[in-house]
Amino acid sequence: MLAALALAGRGLGRVAPNPAVGCILVKDGRVVGRGWTQPGGRPHAETEALRRSRGQAAGSTAYVTLEPCSHHGQTAPCAEALAEAGVSRVVVAVEDPDPRVSGRGIAHLRDRGVRVDLGLCAEEARLLNAGFFSRIGDSRPEVTVKLATSQDGRIATHTGHSQWITGPLSRRHAHLLRAQADAVLVGSQTAVLDNPRLDVRLPGLEPAAPLRVVVDGRLRLPLTHDLVARAVQVPTLLVTHDGNPSERLTAYAEAGVEVLMVGKDEFGHCSLPEALAGLAGRGVNRLLVEGGGHLAAALLRSGLVDRLVWYRAPLIIGGDGVPALASFGVDRLDEAPRFRQSSRQRLGRDVLDLFRFGA
Repeated sequence: MLAALALAGRGLGRVAPNPAVGCILVKDGRVVGRGWTQPGGRPHAETEALRRSRGQAAGSTAYVTLEPCSHHGQTAPCAEALAEAGVSRVVVAVEDPDPRVSGRGIAHLRDRGVRVDLGLCAEEARLLNAGFFSRIGDSRPEVTVKLATSQDGRIATHTGHSQWITGPLSRRHAHLLRAQADAVLVGSQTAVLDNPRLDVRLPGLEPAAPLRVVVDGRLRLPLTHDLVARAVQVPTLLVTHDGNPSERLTAYAEAGVEVLMVGKDEFGHCSLPEALAGLAGRGVNRLLVEGGGHLAAALLRSGLVDRLVWYRAPLIIGGDGVPALASFGVDRLDEAPRFRQSSRQRLGRDVLDLFRFGA
């Protein structure tokens, strides 16, 4: 199952709105088929594994990271395909939360005489597809906030100088994060000041182009900005609210930028819960937030951050440097968002810490 989960990981950022699934067929102690969800979400992992088994699936055990689908879509149900191929046992990590499946795939297999075991590596499988579970269950994607700072949490000096705080390995790893995301989100201030392209610039992974999203309540994003100029080639979504000039919105649309209108929050800014719901409605499972400090702070204040990815460089900038996060009104320690560390690794001279929300 761990090998199937590793295969499933190949689909992260490339299969939305589908989950990333892996499947391994084992017969007489050897692997006869391997599959994972293909780009665009089709074919499914089980179908791929059966195809690659070249007719050797009969009598095999299938290890699948998510319950096989049971509904007819663009292809026949995977549960039916496994039964038809003569697979004798299916080991499923976790049930599919999609109400169109949700136990029906397992029931279908059992009705066809296939033994089904459920729960092997269930926690690992849920974490792998946390974005899919969040979109189905909470109507929003999994939200990951990326921070790249000095040891004292600064992203620039008091003069604004910031290139580069972290080293080349950290910056390349950040591009891998983009490749595994369905969408990358920034605030308008970060977009205007840093002029980010929000694309993937790793050899071989350039086609992995996440949806580029800008929260811009005041329509500050210049029409000459890369996020607008290349919107026809790389999908770009602008999140804003009512009250802006219609001719400006028309100019964005004519440049190929999709506009998502949301309401305002109590501070008069774009409603982030509505923005996340809008992204979920577009099939986004995994959202990477790259800046800036006000946007990240607003998401934290609203309890909308699931993961922190924190790159720390071995330098100190001092209290007059630019903080990674803006103020968000914590008066007492028991009001502060709490995270638990899930991993740590070295990237050259930097340290990368991963945190998940929760005490």
